Amino acid sequence: MPRFYCPLSLSAGARLDLPAGAARHVQVLRLQPGASVTLFNGEGGEWDASVVQMGRSSVTVELVAHHAIEREAAREVHLLAASIANERMDWLVEKATELGAASFTPLLAERSVLKLKGERADKKLAHWRGVAAAACEQCGRNRLPSLHEATGLAPWLADHPASGQRLLLSLHPGARPLVQAAAGDGPVTLLSGPEGGLTPAEEAAALAAGFAPVTLGPRVLRAETAPLAVLAALLL
Repeated sequence: MPRFYCPLSLSAGARLDLPAGAARHVQVLRLQPGASVTLFNGEGGEWDASVVQMGRSSVTVELVAHHAIEREAAREVHLLAASIANERMDWLVEKATELGAASFTPLLAERSVLKLKGERADKKLAHWRGVAAAACEQCGRNRLPSLHEATGLAPWLADHPASGQRLLLSLHPGARPLVQAAAGDGPVTLLSGPEGGLTPAEEAAALAAGFAPVTLGPRVLRAETAPLAVLAALLL
């Protein structure tokens, strides 16, 4: 059954117009009045709904029944991952959402290729939230991961006192294998650098803030692959 993110107040029996993106999708699928769809607004669970009217560019649905279904990961993993260029960042957000990341903060590391600020940063954040919503529609999640504004490492550390387990993907000689370091089921914050890694100063700051260095093995993974490998290892 087609699933659509609908960030509106939802209640049984209500009739509402779908948001523009969802309405376009219904039009593309050529659904007709009487067709069944699933809606979720990110506040928990999902709704059975029925198409009742098709306009030129609008689609009206009627909500039928709510199901308290959640498909969130059993463990919270929060990604603080270096921003990477264009489509690769979209791919990282999409796949991190599918794998169950609880939140995602783009890191403006010193070696990051993608530098964001001002209006461009706002547009990118809105775009990534749209990517995450589409990924939730596809994978069945009824809650969107929190996508935060891009930030440098120093401001992030200043705003986030140490709490929970903190892991840093690192080539540090003392790095422990992920499966050993991440034992348990408590929340985890994962810091992953850009191509070329964090600078020595950034890594030192992270270690001083309680991040423990971990390794995924002898091979060096790309900046978009490494955090996804961690998510897969911890959440699947």
